[in-house]
Amino acid sequence: MILISSPPSPRSSDSDCTFMARALRLAALGRHASPNPMVGCVIVADGRIVGEGYHHAPGSPHAEGNALVHAGEHARGATAYVTLEPCSHFGRTPPCANALIAAGVRRVVVAQTDPDQRVSGTGIGILRAAGVDVIVGVCEAEAKRLNEAYLHQRITGMPFVTLKTAITLDGKVATRSGDSRWITSPTTRKWAHRVLRNRADAIVVGVGTVIEDDPDLTVRLGHGAVRNPFRVVLDTRLRIPANSRIVTRAGQDGKTIVVHGGDAPSKARASLADAGVTLMEMPILDDGYGRRSIDVRALFQHLGTSGLATGVLVEGGATVAWDLMKSCLIDRYCWCVAPKIVGGAGAPSSVGGVGFERMADARPLRWESARRSGPDVIVFARPL
Repeated sequence: MILISSPPSPRSSDSDCTFMARALRLAALGRHASPNPMVGCVIVADGRIVGEGYHHAPGSPHAEGNALVHAGEHARGATAYVTLEPCSHFGRTPPCANALIAAGVRRVVVAQTDPDQRVSGTGIGILRAAGVDVIVGVCEAEAKRLNEAYLHQRITGMPFVTLKTAITLDGKVATRSGDSRWITSPTTRKWAHRVLRNRADAIVVGVGTVIEDDPDLTVRLGHGAVRNPFRVVLDTRLRIPANSRIVTRAGQDGKTIVVHGGDAPSKARASLADAGVTLMEMPILDDGYGRRSIDVRALFQHLGTSGLATGVLVEGGATVAWDLMKSCLIDRYCWCVAPKIVGGAGAPSSVGGVGFERMADARPLRWESARRSGPDVIVFARPL
């Protein structure tokens, strides 16, 4: 991960930025900490690192606790660099602010405050009340980028939503016969598993994608730490095949959620529940053109406020993409573009639905980044 340091804060130094950059690199190792934030901590005494750590997973010791154990007695009189405000409340672990004080740390450099209402400002307040010198804002921009999904969920109550689509150069997601394997190269598919799926709390698809492609929606890396996200299927009438891979996996890991309407057949509900699927009933909307769909805003509000997901990856299909886009629920777009031409008026594009009637109504975006991935190009954009 490349970190570009922010301008030093008042009372901070170049060495503060250097040690904070190290803490941020450690924090990035905790990619499976969600719904908790990714946090790193470095403890420095006499200009050298005497302890460091990061938050590995929910329920495990926080970054400060790991770093203090590593530092031992060397923490007394030292400076602690923490990428997020130390917590001040009792959860599954004791307050980190108190732990830093008890260890005798005399100075704490914090990248950013925590918007969580249980913490916001109180962790820093506890430290200062105990006579600890606290500096806030060193490498703040980098810290915010690292924990963008967590911050978004804590501030808005909604998960951070990324729409990922693999398309040909002419914007197709399949041929006119429905064949879509594979659009992008193995290099790009591996990248999507490592960078997108492996860091998401939930993957959302429509039931049409399940019927047509029978996807696994798991993380396949071949090596390294893997955490499969929840698989969320939008299925108003519970048409999902009982022998689909997603349903079969439900009994293995309990991570399949099928979202349906109130009029879904009771027989299908019972069958899916017996298979280990978690059923979630949501309101149904009528788009005015005779199509009924899940109220995706209500769904995402539930995913966010329940703590089930801070980051959501949407992978299909075109109708789901339209529903989310028209509801302004997409925070980031990711197109994996392959140098191929499919053609054909009947070949589907990446966004379906009824579409806009006028170009003036088209949803404007701003380019964020682009990079090569084997023969493909990966492009990120965000709503204006």
